[in-house]
Amino acid sequence: MSGAEVNPRGLLLWVWRGYLARHWRLLLVAMGFMALEGGMFGALSYMMKPMFDRVFVGGDSDAIVWVGLVFLGIFVLRATASVVQKVLLTRISQLSVADIRQDLLAHLMVLDTQYHQSHSPGYLMQRVEGDVDAISKVWRTIITGAGRDVIALVSLLGVAVSVDWRWTLIALVGAPILLAPSVLLQRYVRGQARRARDVAAGLSVRLNEAFHGIVPVKLNALERYQSDRYRRLTEERVRVETRSALGQATIPGMIDIMAGLGFMGVLFYGGSEILGGEKTVGDFMAFFTAIGLAFEPLRRLGNVAGVWQVAAAGIERIRQILETVPDLRSPAKPVQAPEGVPDVVLEDVSLSIGDTTILDGCTFTAEAGRTTALVGASGAGKSTVFNLLTRLLDPTDGAVRIGGVPVAEMDLGDLRGLFSVVSQEALLFDDTLLENVLLGQTDVPEADLKRALDAAHVTDFLPQLSLGLDTPVGPRGSALSGGQRQRVAIARALLRDRPILLLDEATSALDTGSEAKVQAALDTLSKGRTTLVIAHRLSTVRDAGKIVVMDRGRVVEQGTHDALLAEGGAYAALHRMQAQG
Repeated sequence: MSGAEVNPRGLLLWVWRGYLARHWRLLLVAMGFMALEGGMFGALSYMMKPMFDRVFVGGDSDAIVWVGLVFLGIFVLRATASVVQKVLLTRISQLSVADIRQDLLAHLMVLDTQYHQSHSPGYLMQRVEGDVDAISKVWRTIITGAGRDVIALVSLLGVAVSVDWRWTLIALVGAPILLAPSVLLQRYVRGQARRARDVAAGLSVRLNEAFHGIVPVKLNALERYQSDRYRRLTEERVRVETRSALGQATIPGMIDIMAGLGFMGVLFYGGSEILGGEKTVGDFMAFFTAIGLAFEPLRRLGNVAGVWQVAAAGIERIRQILETVPDLRSPAKPVQAPEGVPDVVLEDVSLSIGDTTILDGCTFTAEAGRTTALVGASGAGKSTVFNLLTRLLDPTDGAVRIGGVPVAEMDLGDLRGLFSVVSQEALLFDDTLLENVLLGQTDVPEADLKRALDAAHVTDFLPQLSLGLDTPVGPRGSALSGGQRQRVAIARALLRDRPILLLDEATSALDTGSEAKVQAALDTLSKGRTTLVIAHRLSTVRDAGKIVVMDRGRVVEQGTHDALLAEGGAYAALHRMQAQG
């Protein structure tokens, strides 16, 4: 979405309908108090006339009391209204921003994996945090401008006109001159704000890379390299933010210049009328106060334009994300997922991404309740098969069926509910070990939990942990060893208890001692399930019911370990290479 395609009014309506309208009752109350606060500005300037004409010039001592009480009432009402509207606006702002963040995260998680592959985590974090934070700062400014400042401006100009409409015209003579420069400045500010958001996303990406890759950074002595990359972006951000601030500050500055010219004109024109007795000192003070106070909300309203341009740059990106539709969705009328332990069938399946062929006429069956192993060199397409089964990808041609039901005809939630997955990199969250096994389940019987922990050999290392199941596992499970992380992932899969099990190099990164325990846990997990295993080490799959050999996206051999060795083909060659290695 380019800047030329953006309709500011459309963005504002999108924000209102999508988020602010949810809190219209609170907003209505806040606007009432803002109007009360804004009206007090006009009342304050109006009271200047009796204060000067009746008290200071006229010498009416009786007027001192009621004038003083009116002033006190004005300030009390203004203070009360100010406190209430600020509290309400803060709540509205925080509620709406929380809604946006929740909607963004929920939507990002349903977008296709290809979207996440083309947008780094740092970029997406900046969208959810940085862009939304920029928007949160504009809510109060815009709403306050539309409520308090507009009412204040109207009431103050009303007082000024009531004193002398000619003086008012002279004071505001420079207003039309500001129109064209203001439009140009707003475009400039939006361009700089859009660039600032891009740079901020780049900074988040650099931080994400540096912190997630801290071990390779240290091992390759890349500290200076990463720091320099980050420094260049910070310098660019300083330049962009400075230019944006210049554009935002110029509009209020131009209003100040206009105010100075207006005051000078009124003094020249109105001064002679006061000296000639046509106007009183009270008239001039009421007018002077009204115009003087009017320029402050006018400056704030001028600043709203700049602030809105900054927020609009973030809103554009947020709306882009929320309007991005995933390609892989549940069908309108999904077919019921198969019950029991199903078989898995790939029939003449091909997949191409761009000009690259990933799978080419791939056909095999994983029998229900048995273990099927996928072996072959890296890049043969083994992991792609798993992605097709779970509909992280859809094939270009061919059919993928589970229990006789095409995967594309099932509801995505039901389809993925058929699988338990244990991969080479066990995904653990920065929480307790228990929560990493339960993953939000609250109704798991104690006996079932113990059975899963025992079968996965998690209870073997629990005594080594200071807090047992309540021990924090650290970021990405860093407080546990590789073997311990895998056993936690297996316990999670056992507790999930799904009919199909996908094992993706689950033991390849483990030492011999850990591998033996993890393999024993995997054997327990596989019983009674349709199991598909990706393995590089052929020794781990020699007992599989079927071994499917893949090469460059094609199935070149199928059979048992002994039968494939006897054939002397691709599997036998792989076996010889590993034996020699």
